[in-house]
Amino acid sequence: AAPAAAAAAAASTAAPKAAPKAKDEAKKGGGGGKAKKGGDEVAVASKGPSKGGGVEIKKAEDVPGWYEQVIMKAELIEQYPVKGCFILRPWAYRIWELIQRWFDGKIKELGVENCYFPMFIPKCYMEKESAHLDDFAPELAMVTKFGNNDIEEPVAIRPTSETAMYAAYSNWVQSHRDLPIKLNQWCSVVRWEVKQTTPFLRTREFLWQEGHTAYAEKAAAEKEVLDILELYALVYEHLMAIPVVRGTKTKAETFPGADYTTTVEAFIPATGRAIQGATSHFLGQNFSKMFEIVFQDPSDPTGKRKEFAFQNSWGITQRTIGVMVMVHGDDKGMIIPPRVACFQVVIVPVGLKASSSDEDKEKVRRKCMDYYMKLSSADVRVKLDETDHSPGWKFNYWEMKGVPVRLEVGPMDMEKGQFIMAKRNILDPKASKVVGKDGSVVEDVKRVLDEVQTELYGRALAERDARLATVNEWKDFSPNLNQGKLCLLPFCGDPECEEQIKEKTKAEAADVEVAGGLKMGAKSLCMPHEDKYNKDCPGKCINPECTSGKKVERRTLFGRSY
Repeated sequence: AAPAAAAAAAASTAAPKAAPKAKDEAKKGGGGGKAKKGGDEVAVASKGPSKGGGVEIKKAEDVPGWYEQVIMKAELIEQYPVKGCFILRPWAYRIWELIQRWFDGKIKELGVENCYFPMFIPKCYMEKESAHLDDFAPELAMVTKFGNNDIEEPVAIRPTSETAMYAAYSNWVQSHRDLPIKLNQWCSVVRWEVKQTTPFLRTREFLWQEGHTAYAEKAAAEKEVLDILELYALVYEHLMAIPVVRGTKTKAETFPGADYTTTVEAFIPATGRAIQGATSHFLGQNFSKMFEIVFQDPSDPTGKRKEFAFQNSWGITQRTIGVMVMVHGDDKGMIIPPRVACFQVVIVPVGLKASSSDEDKEKVRRKCMDYYMKLSSADVRVKLDETDHSPGWKFNYWEMKGVPVRLEVGPMDMEKGQFIMAKRNILDPKASKVVGKDGSVVEDVKRVLDEVQTELYGRALAERDARLATVNEWKDFSPNLNQGKLCLLPFCGDPECEEQIKEKTKAEAADVEVAGGLKMGAKSLCMPHEDKYNKDCPGKCINPECTSGKKVERRTLFGRSY
């Protein structure tokens, strides 16, 4: 009772507001944890916000309501009549394209090739790897009819493609010379979620990439696991200005069929919850043994000994966009980091009135076009807004959509040989303004874009690090957790012990759930790879009821999570 009371007291004023509820849409690519059965179907954003205007809900007061309004008013999504499915509008899909283009180039440098496998998984494949698909069973969508006729052998719509791809791999591999196989596909998958869905974070159909590779040597396969993990970390840190923790999942959170799962974990300061960003799995020989992906051992002079291939799978999803909105967005709408911005700069003519002469209007128009051409030629993604809306309307519209820099061009500044830039990441209108020189427009704009990217990452990192707590004793765990912090704990790694921790922290947060909207206990996020997260780790598990007897060697990151 005492720890529970302490937890409630600590969180009564500090607990973050409720978050959009989202279990992990991708056990493989964008999520973690087990699916829960039952519950009513609910679709977040079922009622759209009022059209026009700014965000009507403060982020600090109601994160779910704020998120719903931002993704609608920023024109990221549109509703769709199938629950859990949402239309990705061009503004959202362009962000996904920029992520896709960067990551696709990086994996091709590693020798990965793109391919496409059918979305339907036949029954014979499901039976071969039933243990793997059993984990997806509650959300597996089946095709059982065509027209008015029953299908003789129903097929599943892919929730992931291991079973769809590996039968082909077994046909392709005879010799060690046929390895490695390095394939990736960009596609959608379907997880027929039965509970609440949230756009980008948890939807029934979502976009992702899934890589599937096979190697003759274990060391080469394991190296790739970490190479891909680092690319995922860079998607978040380099492109999206979001810090992540690189780590390995506990046994309880490992992808079904994998020897181990590595992950990048992000943090949403507004809700005090972590969110899994992407995962890279070492499958070992588990699937190659099921699907007979074998080759002749080149070291065997008889040529009779067979070896099973070592395999990996890895994926990242459209969840990246939702994480970006929640980490960087503010009460004016989205803030998009320049490296993934559809338009990095919007040019807005200002300072013109109805009484302005045609000559002045033409001068401003020509100068705007001059800047547009120079920036476009320098590979800056730029938009010239020549619509007949007022400058104020344009300011609000592009701020809502998160364009990183607004470039204002008016007669008075032109006379001074300058222009004004407004940085979207700074909420104060005056503090956001930067003066640029006409003669160095490209250099000045690129410098400010770099500043915005750096400042967004710096702020997100500072917020994340301020909410990282190193905890050695149980009495300090829930109070920190209930303040919306992530906790680095000594943990034995035993699945039963982890379940006890989840239930104990949920019980100790009972009062907090009402006060701050926290609906779950703590779960393990990862065992961080970097030593900076592992200082002075005690050798005993933090759970007072732990019976595993295992010596703790590294800290494990725990927190509330999507």
